[in-house]
Amino acid sequence: MKLVDSHSGVEVIERSECLALLQSRFVGRLAVVEGGQPQIYPVNYAMDGDHVIFRTGEGTKFAVSSRGGAVSFEIDDVDLHTRTAWSVVVSGWARVIDDLIRIERLVAVELEPWSAPSHDHWVAINPERITGRRVAPGTRRAAS
Repeated sequence: MKLVDSHSGVEVIERSECLALLQSRFVGRLAVVEGGQPQIYPVNYAMDGDHVIFRTGEGTKFAVSSRGGAVSFEIDDVDLHTRTAWSVVVSGWARVIDDLIRIERLVAVELEPWSAPSHDHWVAINPERITGRRVAPGTRRAAS
């Protein structure tokens, strides 16, 4: 049975399906706050259990991660033809991975950064919440 949020009228995606959707993609958007300003970065990623893993170089993403900053990570899909869409958001804490055994295991995932500069740091998002929503014809409530 589909669970529909009574406030928004959209279908709530269960955690297990959210994790399956996260496994099915390879690019998402990382949202951080740095210097009091929200910033969003596209990153390629892999999953390690329920942790989102990405690689980064020196810069904002590394700075936020090195101090265990709060982040959100989002993936989505939109089909304009069928007017359906879904999104999954992972909210939690970014941490630089310094466990060499874990890094060695993650190297096998072949998570190669797309951009040219060095991306020597491995980062894990430790999830506090994983949520998903789906909009499809018939799931939205009429305005009252």
